[in-house]
Amino acid sequence: MSNSQTLDVPTRRKTEMRCFLFLSVFLAPALAVAIVSGLGFSIWIYQMFAGPPGPPM
Repeated sequence: MSNSQTLDVPTRRKTEMRCFLFLSVFLAPALAVAIVSGLGFSIWIYQMFAGPPGPPM
């Protein structure tokens, strides 16, 4: 038998709630911050070499 078949309903519900809270409270915000700051960092590094955006002077 697999692990999901051996767990009773209250235990499974508790496990799913913990998983949902971890994903929604910790993982999603951490990934959002990491993606946004990674994009900002890459744009900043690109502009160090290519110069700021705008018409050439």
